[in-house]
Amino acid sequence: MPDSSKLDTIPVGQLGIIALKSCESLGNKVNDYLVKWRNERQNEHKTTVAFNGYERDTYLVESCCPRFGSGEAKGLIKDTIRGFDLYLMVDVLNYSNTYKLCGREVPMSPDDHYADLKRVIGAAAGKARKITVFMPFLYESRQHRRSTRESLDCALMLQELVGLGVDNIITFDAHDPRVQNAIPLSGFESISPTYQFIKALLRSTPDLDIDKDHLMIISPDEGAMHRAIYTASVLGVDVGMFYKRRDYTKIVGGRNPIVAHEFLGDSVDGKDVIIIDDMISSGESMIDVAKELKRRNARRVFCMCTFGLFTNGLERFDECYKDGTISKIITTNVTYQTPELLGREWYESADLSKYIALLIDNLNHDVSISSILDPTDRIQSRIEEYKLKHTIDER
Repeated sequence: MPDSSKLDTIPVGQLGIIALKSCESLGNKVNDYLVKWRNERQNEHKTTVAFNGYERDTYLVESCCPRFGSGEAKGLIKDTIRGFDLYLMVDVLNYSNTYKLCGREVPMSPDDHYADLKRVIGAAAGKARKITVFMPFLYESRQHRRSTRESLDCALMLQELVGLGVDNIITFDAHDPRVQNAIPLSGFESISPTYQFIKALLRSTPDLDIDKDHLMIISPDEGAMHRAIYTASVLGVDVGMFYKRRDYTKIVGGRNPIVAHEFLGDSVDGKDVIIIDDMISSGESMIDVAKELKRRNARRVFCMCTFGLFTNGLERFDECYKDGTISKIITTNVTYQTPELLGREWYESADLSKYIALLIDNLNHDVSISSILDPTDRIQSRIEEYKLKHTIDER
């Protein structure tokens, strides 16, 4: 339970959570935490009018986006939201959601999910007191800069949401957080789930030696270096980096193909290594890096990525697990996870629902979230616990 002494301020407004269809499962978990905490919290002002509706059986606001046979849709909010502090949750990568288009079942694309988000914001019609969007995977975040005559989709999206009345946008591990420069006067947070990664790793791996002689953090490219440096610093171990040599004369699948991975860093001989990145898409780059590490006699390879997309299926990862190339992959549950993925022996899920609930709880009370965003002390505490017991408690 969060420290209630920090939550004695008056809520911004009645709390409301709209979990779009793409994010229903995560939204239910977040709601369960909030219901539990607020029913247990002791606050002398809970009976005053400022805390009206503070304790409820659910904070979920029912909404939907029904479609016509042509594929057109509309946003519909079925409960009152007047004066609410509203939090919208959307997973733009959830391809398990479908709709009917001229009698055919069509999977929803990121464009469809983003359009539904705008429809629900439009249905709110300015009645909410404040609107915060939780978009774990930032829509079009890989199209964050211009290198030729091309669109800047992510920046346009952020400006559009602000224009629709969104006050804050919260995401996880934005591909390049500098995209927030598109909306310099609006709230934007890109949060790294390092603490949740380390918790999942420590719970599932009882024989780690967390020191420079036995463990090393690896960045698969220069773009992930800041994540690797932070993780290595809090664990007290060394960091290494691969950089990609590309063939800039060709474009395959929308990008220049990788010719080779070159390594910069100390020897990984006999060490456990952790590759950390923002996402696994097809997984080719991650597998190539893992093979290069094994070729350099790394003991075990662990992969930690915020978003596990696995766009080319799971078979290649099955093979890598069987031949010992990769020992474990950890991703979060903020994007869609297939039942097949959850059943894999090599896979571990890092649950972020409690963390999101904590953020919403504090934001609704208009309390600073700086201490929540900095997990250094919590990570150090868990490492000390692990060194004593070779496991950590559930909390």
